[in-house]
Amino acid sequence: MILIADGGSTKSSWCQLDETGNRVYFNTEGYNPDFIKTEAIAASLDKNLPETLPRDEVREVHYYGAGVSSSKKADVIAQAMRQIFPNANVTVDHDLLAAARALLGRKPGFAAILGTGTNSCLYDGEKITYNVDSLGYFLGDEGSGSFIGKRLMRDYLRGLLPDGLQDIFRQEFNLTREDILDRLYNQPLPNRFLASFGKFAYDHNNISYCREIVLQGFETFFENIVLHYPNYQDYSFNCVGSVAYNFRDALTQVARHHSMEVGKIIRSPIDDLVSYHEAELKA
Repeated sequence: MILIADGGSTKSSWCQLDETGNRVYFNTEGYNPDFIKTEAIAASLDKNLPETLPRDEVREVHYYGAGVSSSKKADVIAQAMRQIFPNANVTVDHDLLAAARALLGRKPGFAAILGTGTNSCLYDGEKITYNVDSLGYFLGDEGSGSFIGKRLMRDYLRGLLPDGLQDIFRQEFNLTREDILDRLYNQPLPNRFLASFGKFAYDHNNISYCREIVLQGFETFFENIVLHYPNYQDYSFNCVGSVAYNFRDALTQVARHHSMEVGKIIRSPIDDLVSYHEAELKA
């Protein structure tokens, strides 16, 4: 039995794959090593894994995670996995590799993530060959849920939300200025907190302000990141993530504006990622 997981900063999507090809899906919290330690990951897994999962029978764990930018960061997660699955061979890779494998399989091309955060790469069918650094939510992550949420939050705190959105936002979330600043500066996972407001933009997409901040976010994503890939127009635009999927019409509009044809846009890579590993097992 093997486990494959796509771990974002907010949620991890898992699949339990047995020798006959049966798939069982489940979710846990996201485990970004920039924000969480080995002990907390192990405690979360112990609490949230399905009771029906026979942990001792797991032989392989393939975990792809946000924030896995170095071997040191990968080891934060791998140590937790080894505690929970003592008989498993554990492999931890970047979620960007998961996106590339899910979107492109063994074919070379361009792959991106637009979810809580942002990332992108060129992929040669086996490995990532070029990456423009997204710089994280403090300095970058253009076009992501946290980027859109930051714009919404800034305008709300300054009283600049138009078209009645100021009152709608206040009534929906009931957050004071002190609540917001505490969550951003004193509490864990501020990127996840900001990204949670991306749904507000989606729910009110009929209001021009919400449509515009999404378009501006994607335009900034292209200007600051995508356009800096060599010969980017030679590739189709392939992307995974809830923000990419929910706002795919706007994303397609911006991609075509920059003369980039659109390929595959999916919400989650887990199905295609499991198929990739299933093919590898058969090979």
